[in-house]
Amino acid sequence: MQKIENKIAFITGASSGIGEATAILFAQNKARLILAARRTDKLEKLVSRLRAEYKADIYFFTLDVRNQKDVESKITALPSEWQDIDILVNNAGLSRGLDKLHEGKLIDWEEMIDTNVKGLLYVSRAVIPGMVRRNQGTIVNIGSIAGHEVYPGANVYCASKHAVDALTKGMQIDLVDTPLRVCTVDPGMVETEFSIVRFHGDLERAEKVYKGIEPLHPGDVAEAILFCVTRPAHVNISQLRIMPTAQATATIAFRK
Repeated sequence: MQKIENKIAFITGASSGIGEATAILFAQNKARLILAARRTDKLEKLVSRLRAEYKADIYFFTLDVRNQKDVESKITALPSEWQDIDILVNNAGLSRGLDKLHEGKLIDWEEMIDTNVKGLLYVSRAVIPGMVRRNQGTIVNIGSIAGHEVYPGANVYCASKHAVDALTKGMQIDLVDTPLRVCTVDPGMVETEFSIVRFHGDLERAEKVYKGIEPLHPGDVAEAILFCVTRPAHVNISQLRIMPTAQATATIAFRK
């Protein structure tokens, strides 16, 4: 087992859900944190909490991973003491709508593809070359069971998560001649803001997603991420799928 104490971990989408839980768990394990998210107010609140509770060493900035120029400039501008990123957690992602393809909204499609696919590419392209130069690093891409199956109404979201799966495999091939490790953590149902975002703020509809079932909690997924990054150097968790006990597939779950 490798410790992450004093290692620099960069987490995107860190202001809530899985990203926030990962930041908390990594702070508990004394990692140095680079945190980025779109919502500055929530990010600042999290940073204040982590500094107060864990005396965490944190560098943070507002970032929309869809903006390639901003991604590049923010990472290029990292202070020298924060440039040697050891762990990258490509967590930023979202879903919009459950429309049939021929009824889908272009703005929803673009947001999902730009965030889930292009955002992951932009951040990876900016961070991984430094890892290659230093001959060390672990990349964890947050996928989904939606990257392994397709369910009704989730056509473009599933396509974007299939892309994350393909890109992860591509990274593994391209980096096989280096000590870098590339992992994907693919959760099933996790109770975060995911459904609220998917349904454009419709809280009543979002709550029904988790009715009668105990879904995963963000901390469950954070623990899976920590497991991946703390394996011995010769061990790469190439894919880790994590589900609630009461969920078998994207559409089959036991509800009480």
